[in-house]
Amino acid sequence: MEQRVSLITLGVSDVSRAVGFYRRLGWQGREVEETVFFQLGGLGLVLWGHDRLADDAGLDRSEPTGFRGVALAHNVRERDEVDAVMAEAQRAGGAVVRTPTETFYGGYAGYFADLDGHVWEVAYNPGFPLGDDGSLTIPDFEEAGQ
Repeated sequence: MEQRVSLITLGVSDVSRAVGFYRRLGWQGREVEETVFFQLGGLGLVLWGHDRLADDAGLDRSEPTGFRGVALAHNVRERDEVDAVMAEAQRAGGAVVRTPTETFYGGYAGYFADLDGHVWEVAYNPGFPLGDDGSLTIPDFEEAGQ
């Protein structure tokens, strides 16, 4: 298997409500048959009904509760952008899960949850610079002496 993620699919309780949240964040997506696709650089984020996703995967349809053990991350170029994105997420209806704070790695980060409880980290990490297109490259930790 090649080392790659092509799509991240989030099971949501109400596709229209979920897409409204992401559109309020300024995202543009395409809806096809009650499924919404967002282009995120070299991969895609998909919003799909929770029950339909569970059925497709052959899993129990019970609603998830609590922390699911997954966090998505949105890295930014400047420290001040963390606060701006967190405020934007809150205005869009998201819930701040952890107020931004200084991090152990010399950065600054906070967390918000979307309308279905999917957790997003918003982080400024000076050790993970972003390309002009927003792409992130994992640094060579050995070369950096870590």
